[in-house]
Amino acid sequence: MFCREDGGEVLWSDDALRVILADEPDWPGLCRVIWSAHVAEMSDLSDGDRARLMTAVNGVERVMRRVLVPEKINLASLGNQVPHVHWHVIPRFSNDSRFPLPIWAPRQRTVSESQLSKRRAQATLLREPLRHELNQAFGHQ
Repeated sequence: MFCREDGGEVLWSDDALRVILADEPDWPGLCRVIWSAHVAEMSDLSDGDRARLMTAVNGVERVMRRVLVPEKINLASLGNQVPHVHWHVIPRFSNDSRFPLPIWAPRQRTVSESQLSKRRAQATLLREPLRHELNQAFGHQ
């Protein structure tokens, strides 16, 4: 799937990877850091490529913490259904629908559409700070 489609808005990319603001209506701000080449496991990457990928994951987390101010950031790399190296960077809020459980757990509460809309608008503010952070981390202008 990640070889053919982005699954959201591309916030940043280079030849090796891309950062997507995921099209996940219940999870505003969820980003995926996706390795461009089709690789199934982290151990398939060279040490340098793994370091590059994790630099991007850490950069997304830093920006997300500054811009969205969540209670917690969850990082996940599962790949059971999509065997392509990618990381989920997930902002978590104490009043999200599943907190404190993982986002894939059963719903704990309902979140109002107005709250979700507010978070979706806030998530759009990730664009520029993320571009700046990753361009600086990877020496791009």
